[in-house]
Amino acid sequence: MPNQLMLSLISGIFISGAAAYLGTIMLSKKMTVVTDPLGHLALPGAALAMIYGFNLSLGAFPFVILGIFIIWLLELKTKLPMETLTAIVFAAGIGIAFLFLPIDEAEAALIGDISKIGFIETIVTIVLGIAVFITVNQSYSEIMLANINEDVAKVEGINVKFYNLIYLLSVAVIVALGVNLVGGLMTAALVAIPAAAAKNLSITLVQYRWLAIIFGIISAIVGITASTFTGLPAGPLVIITSGIIFLITIPAAKA
Repeated sequence: MPNQLMLSLISGIFISGAAAYLGTIMLSKKMTVVTDPLGHLALPGAALAMIYGFNLSLGAFPFVILGIFIIWLLELKTKLPMETLTAIVFAAGIGIAFLFLPIDEAEAALIGDISKIGFIETIVTIVLGIAVFITVNQSYSEIMLANINEDVAKVEGINVKFYNLIYLLSVAVIVALGVNLVGGLMTAALVAIPAAAAKNLSITLVQYRWLAIIFGIISAIVGITASTFTGLPAGPLVIITSGIIFLITIPAAKA
């Protein structure tokens, strides 16, 4: 059986790397506000996973995926923006779920617990992380344009509804996986901070993408390793490391 620290590091690297890459397309207000509510939507499922003794991500997936499809369907039926629909579904879902969830069981759901991830869960994380990376990479230009300016995207022949769904599903996978690493409260930071740091340093789009991935991976390695030696939870340490990297890049930020 592989060393537990190695499993945690491998899982953290793939989660953080994929999350950071997804974060590089969060350039419009519509994208920025979606991840955080969905991260909170994962909390009830993660708490249920703790109560019944199965993986946090496995518990989070049904809640997040259901929320994603409800948001997508509502967007098809209404003229409301995605961020508004996300907030509505998040509020309703978490309100109903926490009626029957004991708050004292939800600590790992809030801040994550990558130290207990198993071999099978690690393999699943690797596969899903690679799947998100490939999906986003293949759809990068279409997703970006569809979320920045839908009218221009439609003129270019882009199926906006389809690429919105692709984006939302990618976010759902990252949110569900991210619950293991940083919990439901901090998933948005896992996505946004490495991309923000990369934007401070990058000149080209290629640099922007790769720096974000590198910063995400460094944050995971440092945070998880520090957790092993200090006994502190890995999730907050990963986010703190990511925040420090961002602060270091600020002097180089373009005006």
